[in-house]
Amino acid sequence: MYPKKELAQLVISACHQFNIDTVVISPGSRNAPLTVGFSNHPTINALSIVDERCAAFFALGIAQQTQKPVAIVCTSGSALLNYYPAIAEAFYSNIPLVVISADRPKHLIDIGDGQTIRQENVFQNHILFSANLIESEAKKEFNINLISEALQIAITKKGPIHINVPFDEPLYETIDELEEFTFPIVTSSESKQSVDYVEIAETWNASTKKMILVGAHFPDEELQGLIQQFKNDSSVIVLTETTSNIASETTINSIDKLIFPLSEEEFPELKPEVLLTFGGMVVSKKIKQFLRKHQPTHHWHIDEQKAMNTFHCLTEFIQEKPVTFLSALVIKSKIIESNYQQKWLREKEKRAEKHQLYLSEIPHADLKVFEQVLESIPANSQLQLGNSSVVRYAQLFDVKDSLKVFCNRGTSGIDGSTSTAIGAAFANKNQTVFITGDLSFFYDSNALWNNYIPKNFRIIIINNNGGGIFRFIPGPKSTNALEYFETPHQLTAAHLCKMYQLEYISVSETAKVVAALKSFYQDSNAPKVLEIFTDKEINETILKAYFNHLK
Repeated sequence: MYPKKELAQLVISACHQFNIDTVVISPGSRNAPLTVGFSNHPTINALSIVDERCAAFFALGIAQQTQKPVAIVCTSGSALLNYYPAIAEAFYSNIPLVVISADRPKHLIDIGDGQTIRQENVFQNHILFSANLIESEAKKEFNINLISEALQIAITKKGPIHINVPFDEPLYETIDELEEFTFPIVTSSESKQSVDYVEIAETWNASTKKMILVGAHFPDEELQGLIQQFKNDSSVIVLTETTSNIASETTINSIDKLIFPLSEEEFPELKPEVLLTFGGMVVSKKIKQFLRKHQPTHHWHIDEQKAMNTFHCLTEFIQEKPVTFLSALVIKSKIIESNYQQKWLREKEKRAEKHQLYLSEIPHADLKVFEQVLESIPANSQLQLGNSSVVRYAQLFDVKDSLKVFCNRGTSGIDGSTSTAIGAAFANKNQTVFITGDLSFFYDSNALWNNYIPKNFRIIIINNNGGGIFRFIPGPKSTNALEYFETPHQLTAAHLCKMYQLEYISVSETAKVVAALKSFYQDSNAPKVLEIFTDKEINETILKAYFNHLK
């Protein structure tokens, strides 16, 4: 059973041709032709998620893991607008998300017809391409070309695109077979900037202070191997984010922990002459402050699509895959005698000793909980991190090399972290562990209204009763409106877990955290939630004292 509507057949046929094999559908009537077609297609996995915001982030999590486009389908009206947070995240995180919205025909827009808004180009500030189709036999070739271009942009440029599909009634007519169409291959007319490797190598080899800074990046063994080749060059230091999925004994992987205690007098000696960056968003505020104030002579950013001038001193946009560029650089680079790497590593060693000493003496608090939780996660798991305090706490620790770490850092929002983690767990055969704060968890609680949560999925909620990060950042405590920043509450996840049939455990003491974690990851008949309660007042005291202790 397939839709009679030709526009629906075009969209479904195009998705099939371009190997889009997963579609997340939210219920509605105007999208009936698409729903009928996708759900009956023999090679497309059609999933149903009611809440459009959750559906979009769930799809984003799947695309994050598969590195392939995933489509989301909704009805007309405000349903489409609920996709926007995930679309913005996909735009800034380079995740291919195919947004397919049903719409009213143009003659029904702005005349008072129900469930109708101006859908054409609605995401224009955060979309790579908008294809506004026309329901007309005379426009078949126009629609074919538009759909083809949109899907190929999503695939090649790795980001969100929007296909808006107007349907007039009737919506539920069906036929027995789906017509297959031929979609042209669109050749990009954009020119790619060439790289002068000779000049790059000359500058690189003439510098005694070189820094490689890696932001969020999908795990890549070849890239890991290339980074390892710089460990014997004493003029090169590698700084990585927890979400970079790069690890080495000679890398700095807890950047804020190292930089925070440094004095202004120490910064000039650590300033790089050459800064080489790649990957997505950088969490560390301290490295941003350091490199913006103590700017390198050369800043090269490597990315196929975007020239990120994060430190306000970009001198070279290298439009290549990091693996391609680093492979060439390794061949041309020379070992330079310098004490630059050793200076950084000495600081790292000092911080590690003080870190361990401090952690061994503190009581139950967020910082202690993160030590316990990160140590407990089984090898080869996938770790999904919530935003705000969670990702920042995680960056103070050396996460196990075998873990694959992800976080929605494109827009750094808390709104879809749980949904994304569930989508990622659905797409990944390894166990997924999601660490989240209480506000993020409750904000996205509809994420649990989902029939596809794997039984081995684990959620760890750090519940400090409302937005602890606002006690750490400068400003909120100096006002008389702290409760509006923090959102204090007395909620627990117990009733939500009962409603959605998840196993639930709660603890509020150090010894009980350790005991609960011992069996938490074992096989079970349902996903599990561990809610760990901490005191926001103690958390504030412990964290501030921690950074003072590092000095």
